[in-house]
Amino acid sequence: MPIGIVSDTHDDLAAVEAAVSLFEREGVDAVVHCGDFVAPFSVTPFDADFAFHAVRGNNDGEWAVESTVEEFGEYHGEAAALSFDGTDIAVTHGTSSLVVDALVDCGDYDYVLHGHSHAHGVEERDGTVRVNPGGLPIPVDGADDSFRVATLDTAESGVDAVTHHVLDG
Repeated sequence: MPIGIVSDTHDDLAAVEAAVSLFEREGVDAVVHCGDFVAPFSVTPFDADFAFHAVRGNNDGEWAVESTVEEFGEYHGEAAALSFDGTDIAVTHGTSSLVVDALVDCGDYDYVLHGHSHAHGVEERDGTVRVNPGGLPIPVDGADDSFRVATLDTAESGVDAVTHHVLDG
């Protein structure tokens, strides 16, 4: 089962539309947004032909983000525990590296998805894979220089199941 992973879209409609287009081309069955939409208008393009799940990011101060997501998807608040095709996934924004590390190290999940740093990455520790899809480029050391998202294929396992994609946003 292909799953799209996105984070830190920060009201950039061109980036959101590029992500949705990629996910549609890839034929994903679900998309997980790891937070930082910022405002509700940047949520609505995700109302597409896939299941949609989202968690709150540290810049999601607009509480109408929740009700907008819930018009067509599931809003999980600060964190989510999801299961797709027998694959267990934890999702958090990633503001706290302590929380991300605890989710990875607890051994309860196959994958832990997070954003926040705007730096894509994937690593496996003791059977759990941590995935940061990236985000919009920001002028911070370590951040990506282009917008990135990721896909996860639950038919595969480990880091080989994750593909990062560079998008024009």
